[in-house]
Amino acid sequence: MQTAQNSRNGNSPTPRIAIIGAGVCGLGIGWRLAAAGCTVDAFDQGEPGRAASWAAAGMLAARAEVEPGEETLLDLNLKAQEIWPGFVAELESASGLPVDYRDDGTMIVALTRDDAEALRFTYDLQKRLDLDVDWLSGIEARQREPFLSPNVTAGIYSPGDHQVDNRKLVIALQRAFEAAGGAVHAQTTIRAIDIAEDRVRGVVAANEESDDIHHAADVVVLAAGAWSRDIDGLPTELRPPVRPVKGQMLSLRMDADAPLLRHVVWPPGVYLVPRNDGTLIIGATVEEKGFDGDLTAGGMLDLLRDTWEALPGITELSVDEMWVGHRPTSRDDAPILGPTGVEGLIMATGHHRNGILLTPITANGVSRYILEGVVDPAIEPFTLDRFAKRRGKRARPAPDGKLGVVS
Repeated sequence: MQTAQNSRNGNSPTPRIAIIGAGVCGLGIGWRLAAAGCTVDAFDQGEPGRAASWAAAGMLAARAEVEPGEETLLDLNLKAQEIWPGFVAELESASGLPVDYRDDGTMIVALTRDDAEALRFTYDLQKRLDLDVDWLSGIEARQREPFLSPNVTAGIYSPGDHQVDNRKLVIALQRAFEAAGGAVHAQTTIRAIDIAEDRVRGVVAANEESDDIHHAADVVVLAAGAWSRDIDGLPTELRPPVRPVKGQMLSLRMDADAPLLRHVVWPPGVYLVPRNDGTLIIGATVEEKGFDGDLTAGGMLDLLRDTWEALPGITELSVDEMWVGHRPTSRDDAPILGPTGVEGLIMATGHHRNGILLTPITANGVSRYILEGVVDPAIEPFTLDRFAKRRGKRARPAPDGKLGVVS
């Protein structure tokens, strides 16, 4: 089996890669491929990384976010979490920029008896899954975070759940990608993916300064987040079942030298993420409203009220920013990664609330497939094919039996 080390016509050793979407996953994949010697172009309809990647909170919380029935996704999330420290060191070296990775741990807290019962259910699930978490009394929770409300009755401490500054991550990934030889095309919309005889031939791109231009490519990586299913040229059976889930967020300004919080904290209905510079990220609503981008009084009220009940000292803090993001959510809330039934068409989308957490493993797994023709066991359960299997049929293989590798 030939891999992306060879072009399809055999005359050039450098494969051409087009990545649709320059968020953290698209940039991460592009960085890996450009560093390996591929010719890589990443296209974004806006500015690179300024959609879901910019709107996120940067939590790396595989244990805190675990839910019943998501054991396979948990395994992927934990594997991603394991490689984050090494990924950070490599990225900061390649880019020369910090990403403010913090390993303070994460706390989930309860404010009422009902909250505590729900929290105990979560804790029991975490322990059954052999996750490293500790039960805290209300007093123990407030010892870790003295400014929490006296109403905090219990908590869970997860030392392995960390955070990164997602906006700094975007900037560092773009710097590393471009330093490796990759090209970013901002404000450029992909009108269509060019597919003929069950293999990709490139993409059709356009921006404000030009008409549609065909950009030839041996491999196309679909990493367009919530917009991934709307691109022309995709066969119906290969349109990823991804939709936008709206989230409203805001940030407050703490004193960086005396912050109200030092850990990521999850009170009921909200999460709080303190940054090194004193920013306190508060998120996020969950709304099935398509690409609606409106900030609402109700959304801000809910976030601030839930935060104030757990951390009453916020009443004195200044409001820094308010924004809306759109989580790229698949039918089963898990990412869609790897090959498809069209040779050279690769998926990296549908990450829902785990896009930042899964950035390293997405970059590694997808780039490995393109470079070596090997589906990493970590991403194998998350190919698009799983949805066809649930309907009782499989996605069509490429004519030569391969699943997306350049030949």
